[in-house]
Amino acid sequence: MTTHHPAEDLAGAELLDATRAALTRYVSLPSAEAADAVVLWIAATHAQPAWAHAPRLVIRAPEKRCGKSRLLDVIEATCHNPFITVNSSSAAVYRSITDDPPTMLVDEADTIFGPKADGNEDLRGLLNAGHQRNRPAKRYDAAANRVESIPTFAMAALAGIGAMPDTIEDRAVIIRMRRRAPGETVSPYRHRRDRPALRALAHQLKAWLRADLTVLEAAEPAMPVEDRAADTWEPLVIVADHAGQHWPDRARAAVLALGAEAEENGEESIRVRLLGDCHTAFEYDTALSTSELLGRLKRDHEAPWITYGPAGLTAAKLGALLREYDIRSGNIRFPDGTQAKGYHRAHFTDAWTRYCPHVGQEASQPSHTSPARSARDGLTLWDGSTRPVAPTRPDPTSNATPGTAGTPTPLRRVPGGAA
Repeated sequence: MTTHHPAEDLAGAELLDATRAALTRYVSLPSAEAADAVVLWIAATHAQPAWAHAPRLVIRAPEKRCGKSRLLDVIEATCHNPFITVNSSSAAVYRSITDDPPTMLVDEADTIFGPKADGNEDLRGLLNAGHQRNRPAKRYDAAANRVESIPTFAMAALAGIGAMPDTIEDRAVIIRMRRRAPGETVSPYRHRRDRPALRALAHQLKAWLRADLTVLEAAEPAMPVEDRAADTWEPLVIVADHAGQHWPDRARAAVLALGAEAEENGEESIRVRLLGDCHTAFEYDTALSTSELLGRLKRDHEAPWITYGPAGLTAAKLGALLREYDIRSGNIRFPDGTQAKGYHRAHFTDAWTRYCPHVGQEASQPSHTSPARSARDGLTLWDGSTRPVAPTRPDPTSNATPGTAGTPTPLRRVPGGAA
């Protein structure tokens, strides 16, 4: 006798609704958008042969007992061909990935990427490379005297405490779990009792999506984000569009909500942080000596520059970090006649525009007209023509004096000093 599962005969949108209901029954998600994103990610695992990119699902929490493992349990029961990588050798993982790959599930992923993660280089490499098609790993087979090309493309969910490396989170849908508050309740999950019904949903998701792989592969959805974020979210949005009804709108709302959350909570690279802090340090000055720039950077006790190395950020380390953006120090003659190694503000504007969007527009389109550059010493001097001041124009080489009420403070003289 054939058992009739409740998930049978459901259309795409209703099937996603049923998956969402099952998910939120056992797991308390941080937001409705997070729940929608997880449902769409689960569904997308069943159509991996159609995708150009394999988005990662990062499930992270600040502490234990935030529901990470329970969420991974539900994903394991509903995704396509789950492959748990706990204690799996890298060779076993590599050999398990085929043209129709499994879904990799990694619990306690912080142990793979943390300071005690020696010996996991191959697995980390696979997780980084496997986000995009045609990024195979190369291995030499001595017995056959040939180079093997091993596929790495596979969707992966990683759960752990704290942030994952930037190379992972930049390719991931990020779910920030938290402990349940008083009054937030979920049903207990029992593997033997509850998994069969979830596997029935998985079979229906696979049957629905595998019937239209060609259509899914050819889809080019309108995306509310660009670049790598669009690559990561595209499979989920395609699934939502294919389901129809309310899911296309819910998917794009999830993209924007979780994307904004990731940007707000993301950790900048140390170089990008330095660029932004240099913008703050320059204020209205057109050039600063290296010693003055370092001093201003270290005034912010919440910034990393005081403790950047045994002696804090030094002139040599500053130069090395900025050199990646083609920003270099040079000899500058300052208005008071002193000369010292330092940096011109103008040399930062291109990097600010490209890497610091929150200050780049200001850098590329300043609110004040840029004064002319001195042909004698290459230093831009303020001539008083762009800000309302007292009738008598101050000497551009004078010390800073307070501006009139409600106006910016005039340009200060920058003391020289050795780099």
